Amino acid sequence: MNPPIQTSAINPAVHSIVSKLPNVGTTIFTVMSALAAEKNAVNLGQGFPDFDCDPALIDAVANAMRSGLNQYPPMPGVPGLRAAIAQKIQTLYGHAYDPADEITVTAGATQGILTAILCCVHAGDEVIVIEPAYDSYVPAIELAGGVPVFVQMRVDPDGYAVPWDKVASAVTPRTRLIMINSPHNPTGSVLQKADLEALAGIVRNTDILILSDEVYEHMVYDGARHESLCRYPELAARAFVISSFGKTYHVTGWKIGYVAAPAALTAEFRKVHQFNVFTVNTPVQHGLMTYMNDPAPYLDLPAFYQRKRDLFRAGLKNTRFKLLPSQGTYFQCVQYSAISDQSEVEFSRWLTAEIGVAAIPVSAFYNTPQESGIVRFCFAKKDETLRLALDRLARL
Repeated sequence: MNPPIQTSAINPAVHSIVSKLPNVGTTIFTVMSALAAEKNAVNLGQGFPDFDCDPALIDAVANAMRSGLNQYPPMPGVPGLRAAIAQKIQTLYGHAYDPADEITVTAGATQGILTAILCCVHAGDEVIVIEPAYDSYVPAIELAGGVPVFVQMRVDPDGYAVPWDKVASAVTPRTRLIMINSPHNPTGSVLQKADLEALAGIVRNTDILILSDEVYEHMVYDGARHESLCRYPELAARAFVISSFGKTYHVTGWKIGYVAAPAALTAEFRKVHQFNVFTVNTPVQHGLMTYMNDPAPYLDLPAFYQRKRDLFRAGLKNTRFKLLPSQGTYFQCVQYSAISDQSEVEFSRWLTAEIGVAAIPVSAFYNTPQESGIVRFCFAKKDETLRLALDRLARL
């Protein structure tokens, strides 16, 4: 009979690992959403709608399930959906992608971002990140062994803008990738034609690639157009362009998006994609393919969200917040210096606990937190949700 194992002699250190992401903890989004639930606050922090999608989209997915479309689809995505994506891009932006070799359906935009970075960034390669930035960018770069190089956006009364001279100065022989995001989370700013021309001047005659995060492409306001990289052949030739059905169709929990890129880049992207998720939910792909036959849901989205933006901004004028421009996305940034001198995290916690409205500190979108006295609200909410939040914020 074997003697019993002496558990006290087991060395716990044997079972530990060295973290690949030692600086990553619980995100501010999780923290603030938990606090909002605890305090019964209106959650304008995390960026997702509190209303349902079009029932016709649910029906299209359910019909696909009932029709037996429940097994693996092709690795890069259902051909008909990729064709619909390519047609949409060509109609809106004038760029013809081959759906067979240049469009890949992904498990959300975040997976597309990670896979694009993993496929092209090698150990020691530098990736330029424009801050404030979505929180998945830097961990993805670090997982690839890359080195993030930070350039901070300029903020003034006219809002946020990219300092392209500083981006140019950040380029070195080790630069492999520049990451851009427009419409921009968290600032609500939108890149203009001059911005894209400046970017083209920086990468011209180099091997630098571009990752363009365009998940809010259909949320651009006041009659402006979305300046997708797809509109600029010189840039599209070296870019991964990423978008999200979740944002467009109010189904963020479905986690489905796509990446458009030239064939040579797509070939490398798919090498990683096939061992990352392999492929994406079959009936949802078929449902989206059917639903995309009608372009109205995304063509009408700017007006839909601009009305919510205008409602929210009008209500905020009754407070002591200073409104920054919201040219796109479903986010509104505000300065609170007339209300408090607390740090952004402290103010966000106070606002949630004492006023009953949750916000996100913009400092959380920087690698090294920068204090500008700015927080971000999400207005992708029912009108009654926004009015309840505004009633509470009116105390300020």
